[in-house]
Amino acid sequence: MSEFDSTVGVLPAQTIENMIEAGAIAATPAILPAQVQPASLDLRLGDVAYRVRASFLAGAGRSVEDRLAEFEMHRIDLTNDAVLEKGCVYVVPLMERLALPDDVNAVANAKSSTGRLDLLTRTITDEGVEFDRIPQGYTGPLYAEICPRSFSVKVRPGMRLNQIRFRRGQAMLNDAELSALNDETPLVTGGPAVISEGLGFSVDLKPESGDLVGYRAKPHTGVIDLDLINHYDPADYWEPIHTTEGRIILDPGAFYILVSREAVCIPPDYAAEMAPYLAMVGEFRVHYAGFFDPGFGHAEAGGAGARGVLEVRCHEAPFVLEHGQVVGRLVYEKMSDRPIQLYGTGIASNYQGQGLKLSKHFKS
Repeated sequence: MSEFDSTVGVLPAQTIENMIEAGAIAATPAILPAQVQPASLDLRLGDVAYRVRASFLAGAGRSVEDRLAEFEMHRIDLTNDAVLEKGCVYVVPLMERLALPDDVNAVANAKSSTGRLDLLTRTITDEGVEFDRIPQGYTGPLYAEICPRSFSVKVRPGMRLNQIRFRRGQAMLNDAELSALNDETPLVTGGPAVISEGLGFSVDLKPESGDLVGYRAKPHTGVIDLDLINHYDPADYWEPIHTTEGRIILDPGAFYILVSREAVCIPPDYAAEMAPYLAMVGEFRVHYAGFFDPGFGHAEAGGAGARGVLEVRCHEAPFVLEHGQVVGRLVYEKMSDRPIQLYGTGIASNYQGQGLKLSKHFKS
């Protein structure tokens, strides 16, 4: 039994703060209050990056440090600003480390702005056999594996590219529970609730105004400094996609920003995670799973009408994507307690009430 709380569910901000005070989550330098989100904790880059030959997992009985000795090509000092180059793989020790209670596990994910830059960022641990999954009771350091896919990026210590969510027990809602929640608090507007192993959502290729449906990353661009907000001209990095036909053809290897047809809602006592739909739907995937915090899209938190932004990568063959096609799903989980603050209320929530939107680095 945990010393913090015994309730099953995703742990809210106030419990995360208790874990920090108790030393179950620690960091050098100390964790900042701004890192604590309603249902997650932002993780910070340390001061060195290791360029490695290939992506890897530590594996049973092995540490990340052991594997770095095998795969390291060279080290990069991040304290003087460093560029992580498109197409290369890096491992960066994070400032945070864990000493989880025996009944608490964790899952990590890229932050929204990271995913929208096609910046593949995954968390690895000592003895880890999965990306982004941290077993209950884990004690040890955390590392970010970073692979820029579309744009080279400039980074420095303390930047927050990924985040971690803590949970106790099995809190995922099954379809019957999700249907009951939807009857009580409608979870989508702009389309019916498609519930099958989560809440399905589809792509919007028939916008109510105009014919702009998304953006495709340009292949040859400049470096993006991740500290510069509302700074870059989208035209230098993105090609707008227009259609009046309700469909587009995805090009192999290309990266797209699209938007869901449905506006989604995460009630205050729940959290959600975006997951790929099914490999069988076609030659593409919604590129990064992502966390949706309690209060996202919730009217009382100022989020009515918030769409899900879709980060889509096409695989080996061109693929026709059509309006209303189901492309992903939201898996809902119960919170162990309601967070003291919701997404979009009193905190810097860049994407509350969003529609089709690039990352915060680009001018609106």
